[in-house]
Amino acid sequence: MRRVTTQPILPPAEEQAARFALQREADRTATAEDYVELIADLLQAEGEARPVDLARRMGVSQATVTATIGRLQRDGLVETKPYRGLFLTPAGREMAAAAKARHELVVRFLIAVGLDAETAEQDAEGLEHHVSGKALAAFAAFLAGRDGQG
Repeated sequence: MRRVTTQPILPPAEEQAARFALQREADRTATAEDYVELIADLLQAEGEARPVDLARRMGVSQATVTATIGRLQRDGLVETKPYRGLFLTPAGREMAAAAKARHELVVRFLIAVGLDAETAEQDAEGLEHHVSGKALAAFAAFLAGRDGQG
């Protein structure tokens, strides 16, 4: 008689390490994407993006925003202008547009598979940064097929 084990089998160490490395990179990128997306939204909606607004909307301290903005400046995504707030560089605008498009796709997919809009929005905030390009393509294909049948 064959014995069935319920313990998962570990993948090879190199493969597992690569997965964790991708996850850590996605975590680092997620913060930058959240900031540039919010800056873009504030610029569009209010005409300006101030660090105090970022802190309030993200639920973090002004010190956290200041440190993050410094990193985004070093990465060439954000510019500051004295007495004028924050602005996105072309690279920052590109990142913000890509993040927004990815977010909207994930939300549409989650709603299509049965989640309510509020939960889909909330869950997309985390998923959008960690989903692979292959998964995004599959989401888009699913939605295209679904929209084409409707």
